[in-house]
Order: sequence, then C-alpha cells, then structure tokens
Amino acid sequence: MSDTSIKLTQTPIHKLFLSYLFPSLLGMILMSVNILVDGIFVSNGVGPLALAGVNIAVPIFSILLSISLWIGMGGATLYSIEMGKDNIQQARSIFMQSLLMTVSIVGVLVIICLWKQKEIALLFGASTKVLPYVEDYLHVILLFGLIYVLENVLSIFIRNDGNPKLAMIGLITTSVLNIFLNYIFIFQMNMGVSGAAYATALSTVVGLCVLLLHFLRSDSHLRFNLKTFHFNFSNMKEILKIGSPSFITEGSTAIVVVGYNIAFSHFVGEIGVTSYAVINYLHAVFIMLFFGISAAIQPIVSFSYGAKLTERLKSVLKLGLLAGIIAGILIILVGWLLDDQLIQAFSVHDSAIIEFTKQGIHLFFIGYLFLSYNLLYAEFYQSIKKIRLSMIIILMRSLILFLPLLYLLPAAFTGKALWLAFPIAEGLTAIGILLYQFKNNRSKTVHE
Repeated sequence: MSDTSIKLTQTPIHKLFLSYLFPSLLGMILMSVNILVDGIFVSNGVGPLALAGVNIAVPIFSILLSISLWIGMGGATLYSIEMGKDNIQQARSIFMQSLLMTVSIVGVLVIICLWKQKEIALLFGASTKVLPYVEDYLHVILLFGLIYVLENVLSIFIRNDGNPKLAMIGLITTSVLNIFLNYIFIFQMNMGVSGAAYATALSTVVGLCVLLLHFLRSDSHLRFNLKTFHFNFSNMKEILKIGSPSFITEGSTAIVVVGYNIAFSHFVGEIGVTSYAVINYLHAVFIMLFFGISAAIQPIVSFSYGAKLTERLKSVLKLGLLAGIIAGILIILVGWLLDDQLIQAFSVHDSAIIEFTKQGIHLFFIGYLFLSYNLLYAEFYQSIKKIRLSMIIILMRSLILFLPLLYLLPAAFTGKALWLAFPIAEGLTAIGILLYQFKNNRSKTVHE
C-alpha cells in the first residue's frame, strides 16, 4: 500500500479533511482572485465600460474551467477510485488519457473561438460601446486557453495524488504574479484590458511550471509516460460521464452570466449591467469557497468509495456540509455589513449604480445559504459515481429553475426582482434535496 493510500485510510477523518480543506480553499479562492483582480485593476485603470467589457468576456473562463473540471474531476475521481483498489497502473493510464483528451478538446475549441471571436463577443451580450474591450480581452485569453485548462487539470490530479499543498502553491504563485503583472501592464505600460488578459495568461504559465515540480517527487504516482497509456474507449467514456456534473456546473455559469447580462440590459439598462458586473466579480470569489470545500471532500470520498470505507465516506460528507453552512452564513454577513466597502473597491461613483448594487448584494447574497448544500451533495454523488443524481441537482439550480425566473420575476414585479433569481433557484433545489433525503431514509427504514 502506498503512502497516499495509508494516509487516506488511517488518518483520523477530521484531520484528513482539514489537511485537504485549507489548501483547497486557499487554492480556489486565489484562482478566483485572478478574475477579481482583473476587474478591480481594469475598473480603476481603464474605466467602467472596460469593466463591463471584461465581465462580458468572463464566460470564456467559465467555459474553459468547465472543460478542465469535466476531464479533471472525471479523470481524478476515477484515478482515486482505482488507487483505492490499489490498481496503480490503471490509475496512471487514466491520468494519461485525461491529458490527451484535454489537449484534443480544448485545442479544437480554441481554434474555432479565435476564428469566430467577434460573433462570440456579440453572443455574450456585447454592445457597440463595449465590443472593442471584449474582443481585446477575449483574444489573449483564447490564445493561452490550453495553458489555463492544463493548469487546472494538473492541479486536480496532483491534489488527488496526495499533494494538496503543491496544488495550493501553484495557484498562489499564479495569483500573486497576476496582481503584480496587472499593475505593471495596466498602470505602468497603459496596455488597457489586453494588459489584464496578458497578466492572467503569463501568470498561469508560471503557475503551471510550479505544478510540474510534483513529477520530480519520488512518491508521485503520476507519470508523463505514453507507455502507460492504453487507448480504452470505455475509460474515456467513464471519465466524461463522471466529470459531466462538474462540466455542467461551471458551463452553466457561463449561461447564467450571459442570461443575467441580457435580462439586466432589457429590464434595467446599463445601470443594471454595470451593477451586475460588480456583483458577479464578487460572486466569482465567493462561489470558489464552496468549490474549495467540494474539492476537499472529493479525493477522500472517491478513495473511500473505492476502498469500501463507508463510515469514513459518510463522515467527510457531514464535515463538508458543516463547513459549507458556516461559509454561507459568513458570506451573507460580509455582504450585508460591508456592502459599501465592497462596491468602493471597484471605484463606482455613480449614485444610481451604487444604490442598485447595494440592493443586489442584500438580495443576491441570500442564495449562499443554500448554495453550499446543493454543490456539496452534487459533488458527493459525483464522487461515488451516482451521476444521475448529481446532474439533476446541477440542472435544477442553474438552468431549469433559474432561467425562467430571469423573465418571470421582472415581468411580475420590477427589474430589482432579478436579484432574487439566484436565491430562489438555490432555495428550491435545496428543498428538493431534503425531500429526496427524507424519502430515501424513510424507504430504508421501512425495508429494514
């Protein structure tokens, strides 16, 4: 049995969870800081129209991240299950298959997006005024799209290979360098939104180099070795199947952002679009807290599932839910108590935008109370290969309930009601999970 297997099998579950939680949380937060820093620097160094332009281009991050999570989480979950069964060679083959799939899928996507760049900018909701900013940012991000995805995929696998600290260090390096380069490119070199994009891209390259240090470790099970790769259509299909909830979770984020931009543009106008840009940047950071908690339980849950350690599997879910609820409450308090400070970070001076943004924070942030519960259960079911249940949760919260609310709420009330689409969709999904759990537990009791 390897050192990683011994650690996952014998370490007390509270200690094991915390050893994955803190690096995962910090890594995810710093990943989102890359986007947030772009927004703050662009807003202060270029202007509010540029901020709106970058926000409209942000869904490309969601699309790229969704692919990295699709293959990364699918492959890493299968990798950890095989490691739990002590099938090291099969686990290594899954790693290589995941990398080759990543390069193939993202490579084709980037070429198509670069070819149809303007059309994509318009599809994302760009107006004539902000279109140049969207295109400048989008072009650079697409050029480095494969590097961005590979960094995320490797980070997930390295965490599953028992090295969450290096995964965290890689993301810290990316984030710190991104802040420094943003300042240089925007304020010193006057490169505008292109500077923000290049800062993100170049810092990602350096972060990827840091992650590659894992492969120099003697206890690493991951190998860049084509000899361990055996084409297996069944495995590739399983990777995509297991990772599909992660893909839809992040991919639907792009749809949500585009939907909100279109709805605010139609029902409120530019005030609504700019206010949402501010809140969406904050949301990009806060939601990563919940992704971090989910990412922390995934290696433990998947390994325990493969090793048939049922009690450890249940215990880590309870710890994850507790951490998620605490995070949700803290975020709501931060939003309600520090709304002025959060808005001021983006140098918003228009009183109408400030007031509408404050209303948005007070209503939108309620959704964080339910978001943790939904994402953690979706991650848990995905980690034990109950893909259908995970998919239902993701689709309910992000598309089936949310999209109709974008039209129904402002049509029935006012544009201000758009802020409630997120908390209502999350709340109804959480109620659905509770009802399923109650029905499932009751059914087990009857059969016993």
